[in-house]
Formats: sequence, structure tokens, C-alpha cells
Amino acid sequence: MITDFKGKTAVLTGAGSGFGLECARIGAQLGMNLVLVDVQQDALDRATTEIAATGAQVLSFKLDVSNAGQMEAMGQAVLARFGAPHLVFNNAGVGSGGLIWENTVKDWEWVLGVNVMGVVHGVRIFTPMMLAAAAKDPDWQGHIVNTASMAGLLNPPNMGVYNVSKHAVVSFSETLYQDLGLVTDQIGASVLCPYFVATGISQSHRNRPTEMGADKPTRSQLIQHAMTGKAVNSGKVSAADVAQLVFDAVARNQFYIYSHPKAIQAVQTRLEDIVQARNPTDPFADKPEIGQQLRTALRAA
Repeated sequence: MITDFKGKTAVLTGAGSGFGLECARIGAQLGMNLVLVDVQQDALDRATTEIAATGAQVLSFKLDVSNAGQMEAMGQAVLARFGAPHLVFNNAGVGSGGLIWENTVKDWEWVLGVNVMGVVHGVRIFTPMMLAAAAKDPDWQGHIVNTASMAGLLNPPNMGVYNVSKHAVVSFSETLYQDLGLVTDQIGASVLCPYFVATGISQSHRNRPTEMGADKPTRSQLIQHAMTGKAVNSGKVSAADVAQLVFDAVARNQFYIYSHPKAIQAVQTRLEDIVQARNPTDPFADKPEIGQQLRTALRAA
């Protein structure tokens, strides 16, 4: 639990936009040292300029979080400059949709590489540093936040690759919480499960590496991209709202962070399906017109 953020160091991946950028803004207001990580150079440059203008100490890295070597080099640079970070926000993520059998091997490698391995690298690199700092100082406090999604607690159709990646992050984060509890009381963990919030993730294909080149989008992928974009753009909760929830959760040592608490009803329904061994409930039961729209679009000749 971190109650006083002033002078502490935060590492934020996906810091050029969305939750990462908004958390950097809050961190700067609280007097933190900020390590900004993003794969998009122009967005990273804008974020760095903005945060540095507040007077905060800023260290920036353009890198691909799925790349172990790049992440390890960043970790060593952070340790040399600021010491062990107090807050690590493994937030970088990409989106992908379409019927699950239509995703290519490259689709799987890209999404799992960023969404899962990016989190894995952040945890495996920084946790030992944080544990070492905690061992030296009984008052040292740290916290790790991993960005998953409500898609990590549910399984919306036509979003298979993304669902799988975010379920992995939820499982990873719950295990991290339990593992940390075995060895220390000084480092906490949280998992962020946002619903539809405008962050720029719906345009994440812009940063897809050339070696992960995408084939021409399938019809189901185009349909999902359009539906997701519409849902995200109509959302009433902002990325800034979610960033504040993250800091509030860190200060309270709260594990699950939800942007839309009402969506938990659907999670309860899913868990009841599992406990009762009944077939999965129609995810559009409360909004049948959307389900019918999707079925009609996918079945059209």
C-alpha cells in the first residue's frame, strides 16, 4: 500500500496514451518520478514533453514490451537512475477481434506477445528489484498494477484472441498477488479490468510490427472493429477517471479495479454457469438487439 506518492518512482508502459498517459499526469501532480514506456515515438515524445514541463523527473523509452531484451535493458536503466520503482503499471496492450478460428498465427503472436508477455516481463524484471528494496528498508512500499479487461472475466464472442490474452493477465495477476503474500507484506498487486473506455486501443493496429504483418482483415474482424469502436466512443467513463481509480486502489491496497462495477453482474452469471455446469449464458441476453445485429452481420451472404 502506497499512501504517499511524493518522491516515489512509477514505471508506466503504454504511457503515450490512454490509461498510461493519464496515470503519468496524476503521478506528476503527486510529485513522482515517471518512467514512460511506449512503442509509438511521436506519442511518447508528446507525453514526455508534457510531463517534463510539470517539473517531474522523467525517463522515457521507446520499446516493444513483448521484447525481453529491450525490457531488461529498460529495467537496468531505471534501477541505475531511480533505484527500484515503487509503482509498476504494466498497462501496454493491443486489441484484436474476429471469429476465433480466423485469427492467424501472427495475430496470436502479436496479441499474446504484447498483452501477456509484456506483463510477464514487467513483473519478472521489477519484482526482484522491489523485493530487494523492501528487504533493506522495512518502511519501503511497492505496488504492481496489471491492465487486463472485463474481457478477462467474461468471454464476449468474436473477440477470442483478446479474451484469451486478458484472461491470462487476470490469472497471472491473481497468482502474483498470492505469491507476493507468501514472501512479503510490503508489495501489493492489482488487476485493472476496464470495460469500454476510450483509450486508443481500438486503433492499436497502427503499431503492429511489420514482421507481424496482418493479412487482409476478414469480415468478422471488420465487423468487430466497427462494433467495438462504437461501444468505446459511446462510453461515459474516461481514461482519466480510470487512472484515478488506479491510484485510489494502490492507496487502499485494493486488488480488483473496475471501471464499470455494474458489469460485474455478467461475471456473476458466468460463474454461476460454471458452478452449475450449465451451458454459457447468451452474452446478449440483456441486449438482444445487439446480439441479433451481430448474428445477422456474420451470417449474411
